[in-house]
Amino acid sequence: MAAASISVICMRNLLLVTVPPDPDDETVSALQRQILQAMERTEAKGVVLDISTVETLDSFFARTITETAQMVALMGGRTVIAGMRASVAITATQLGLTVGSASTALDVDRALALLDRLPLPRLSDEAGKRDRTVSIQGAPS
Repeated sequence: MAAASISVICMRNLLLVTVPPDPDDETVSALQRQILQAMERTEAKGVVLDISTVETLDSFFARTITETAQMVALMGGRTVIAGMRASVAITATQLGLTVGSASTALDVDRALALLDRLPLPRLSDEAGKRDRTVSIQGAPS
């Protein structure tokens, strides 16, 4: 399956990503790259990952989606996985998949509404203090 079948659309300050029906490992890897590149290029606040056409789920796809959601969070965004079919949810549960920092929604409309309500990821207060504190060693007083 060609990576050209991946759709990453920027609308408002969100990315809408449509996953092809039966993605192979190469397509899943390309999907991750394209999402991260689009996050960097557009400074989107969130990603809606529409998997409504996906009928089967393997461990590589599940792991990559979870990792991608974590990477999006590290870049300051939120991920909502939308349109998961019952059969995919069953398989995900059997594989022990957790969605990590991602949220889920029944469809794209609900995912968009959810992203409108979700706050952006924040660093913990302690991590934020470290990032804001600059210490220059050996500077004259």
